[in-house]
Parts: sequence; C-alpha cells; structure tokens
Amino acid sequence: MTARHLEVRRGSYRDSVRLMQISQALQGVAGVSAALVAMATPLNLELAADMGFSPPDAVPDDMVVAVTAIDDRALAAALAKLETELQATPATASGSTEVPPRSAGSAVRRSQAGVVLVSTPGRYAFLDALDALDAGACVMVFSDNVSVAEEVALKDRAAERGLLVMGPDCGTAVVGGVGLGFANVVRPGPVGLVAASGTGAQHVLSLLDAAGVGVTHCLGVGGRDLSPAVAGRSTLAALDALDADPATELIVVVSKPPAPEVAERVRVHAATLATPVVFALLGLDQPDLTEAVTGVLRRLDRPVPAWPVWHPAWRPMPRGPALRGLFVGGTLCDEAMVVASATLGPIRSNIPLRPQWTLGSGTGRGHAMVDYGDDALTQGRPHPMIDGSIRLDALVTEATDPDCGVLLIDVVLGHGADPDPAHRLGPAIAAARTPVVVSLTGTTGDPQGLRRQAETLCRAGATVFLSNAEAARFAVGLICQ
Repeated sequence: MTARHLEVRRGSYRDSVRLMQISQALQGVAGVSAALVAMATPLNLELAADMGFSPPDAVPDDMVVAVTAIDDRALAAALAKLETELQATPATASGSTEVPPRSAGSAVRRSQAGVVLVSTPGRYAFLDALDALDAGACVMVFSDNVSVAEEVALKDRAAERGLLVMGPDCGTAVVGGVGLGFANVVRPGPVGLVAASGTGAQHVLSLLDAAGVGVTHCLGVGGRDLSPAVAGRSTLAALDALDADPATELIVVVSKPPAPEVAERVRVHAATLATPVVFALLGLDQPDLTEAVTGVLRRLDRPVPAWPVWHPAWRPMPRGPALRGLFVGGTLCDEAMVVASATLGPIRSNIPLRPQWTLGSGTGRGHAMVDYGDDALTQGRPHPMIDGSIRLDALVTEATDPDCGVLLIDVVLGHGADPDPAHRLGPAIAAARTPVVVSLTGTTGDPQGLRRQAETLCRAGATVFLSNAEAARFAVGLICQ
C-alpha cells in the first residue's frame, strides 16, 4: 500500500539549491516514488498538488515536505534521510543563541561580508540583492526568472556604489579561489574570466585546468549581460576589476552569442585596459571555446595539450539521419549548434541560433538540440545539473526514435551538480540503439572524479570528449559518414 507524507515546517528557511539537492537525495531512497522539499511558494505548492496532495496552509517562508513511497518502511527511511540532510546544513552554528539576521542587508552589516550569494525564488531575488548592495556588498544572483528591468536596476545601483552584480542567473563564479554556485575545483593561476555564461565558464575553466593553467577569479555576469537591454553593464565593471588585480595577467571574456553592438562596445573598452583580453564569444563564424583556450595558452606561452578522449570498445551504427542534442548547459548547447550547423544546416532548438530555427513541441523531425537548463524548463523544478530526470527521460525517448542517428549530450561536474551523473546516465546509454557522444566538463579535483565519470560513461558505450567542440564535430562526422 502506498505511503504518503505531507508536512509544513513553519518559518524553516533553507537555500533553494540545497533543498533541490535534498529532494534528489530523498528520491534516491529505495522505495520512494516522489519527493519534494521546498519553500512553500505558490509554484512549489502546485508541484505538491501535482503529486496528489491537497494544498497545505502555508506561506513562502515555510518549508513544505511531500513524500510518496511504496510502503511505510520506505517512507520512514526517507524521513530519516531528510533529518540527516537538514542537520548537515544548520541555519546557525551549533549551540549559538544569536538570533539569525532577517535580511541580506542585516547579514552583511553583521558579518562585514564582501560578497552575497542570492539564491531565492526569482520574485524575491531582486529585493534581496538590492538590500545586499545597499549594505555595501557585491552580489552574485544565482536565481533565474528575474526580469530584465530588475537586472538593469540592480546593475545601475551597483555602479553607483562601485560594486559588482554577478547575474541574475549567474550559475558559476570563483572569487579568490572560492567556488560559488556550480563551480569546478580549479588551481590558482594567472587567468581571470568574465563570463556571460555559466557552463561556458566551467568549460573554459576545465580546459585550462587540463592544460595545467589556473585562474585568479571567474566573475559571472549573467547570460543576458551582453544583450541590447543590459548593454554589458557588469561585463565592463568586471573587466575593470580584473584589470586592477595585479595577479591577473590575462583576461578571457566568455559568452553565449552576444548582441553585436554590445560585443563591439566591450571590445573597445577592453582595448583601453593594461591587461590583455582574449575573447571567447560564441557565434556563427566565431572561434569555439576550445579554439579560444588554445589562443589563451599560446598567449601565455604554454603548450596546448591533446584534449582527452575516451572511446568505447563498441558502439552501434547510426540508424537515422538526424543529430539530436540533449543539454543541461545552454552555452554548451549553443556551441554544439554553431559547430553542427556549419555542416548540417539548420538545427532546431528551444534556444535557436536564428529565430526561424525555433523548435516546436518535442524535438520534432530533423536535427535538433534542447537546452533543458533554460528558464522556461526550470520553473518549479531543480536545474538538470542537479536532477537530470527530465533530460534522462528525453534520452530514453530519443534513443528509440528511428529518425535519431546520433545523440549528443553534455555532462557537467563540480560542486552543486549531481554527485554521480554517469551512474544515472549509464543504463540509458547502454540500452540506446544509437551512438551516444558525451561532452564532459570537469576537472580532476571535482568531487565526482573526472576520470571515473569518463570511464563509467565509456563502459556504457559512449564516446567521451573533454572538448565540447570536438564532441560536436565527432557527432556530426558520425551523421555524415
């Protein structure tokens, strides 16, 4: 008999990313069919209702716990796991009687913090970030679903105060060696990054690490910063900050396809700096990220390595004519589409390179790539780098589609990401009736273990590349053979 549990914990706040991870941990308990641990926002209450629970009387400051299991024993194990996970992230230090701060600004003033990470639902993130700025701290806004108007307002307020806003939707940053958000473990070194891209930054960091080169800082600015509306506000500020850092010998600007006029404005500004700047701006007829990293290594007079590739003992032959890409990283999806479209022509997508290449419902027929980390697909659910269930379901479906000739997917490692993505993807890859090519982004220091992940995916039958561009070219080659 199915066992079900619903409870509301009043005034029990936890970071939304951490709650996503806890939800995933509960879903991994044997016998648990569904689990939701989240703040009681209207959207999360709708998710609880979708699980079959009557909406509880709760407000966004409350935590809601909803679990469905096959029996009482499995439910008890899930609830025990919940307590273990929650105790691992206490709201205050053990034994402390100090009342915790009630706002971002009060936390800054109490701690004299220089940087605040905001990871609250998009509708609240703007005020939290504004409060932190007014208290004198730079802000990394991990939250997505923040409006463009609010982003511009935050960045203008930061400029007035000589501060920096990283984000919104800033997935990755490394500040003084400390990783924030989805961050890989990288060594210290002479390169500074300004990144209007999360997974793009991670990919560049990983390639540099594989070449033995470290970084001073990676300052994410949000994927919209180089759009016409935002006009590079944080990119220009981040460039100035890295230029003023004596440890930074070379700056790399990484971005998904930018607005041309904004990119030109950034290039003109970069030319005025004392520190040399290398651009890795994705787009048609532009260098890919691997080529950009090669340029960085040559500027530093460092050798360019042969990027690692893991080939399986056997893989099936393509059955259909179409290349299908299933990505958790938007910039990696963009780069793969740029590479593939040069040979295959239009690639349909939910984040198309051209408006006329927009994807309809499903992946449709023909060549197509989907970014499952896009804002429209992450509302009310964990980012697919944390919980890849939505992408895994799509992989199973595509692998049996007779039109699908090759599947191209990315796997991104690092803190905050799935602790063992290869374990989850392996069975589906092994069962696929079509070749699977994997772009693996990560470093040898990442907690998942770069080599272990690569070897697990390879044993399952995937061809694994550390370079996303090389993975895309290999997938195109399989389609065209």
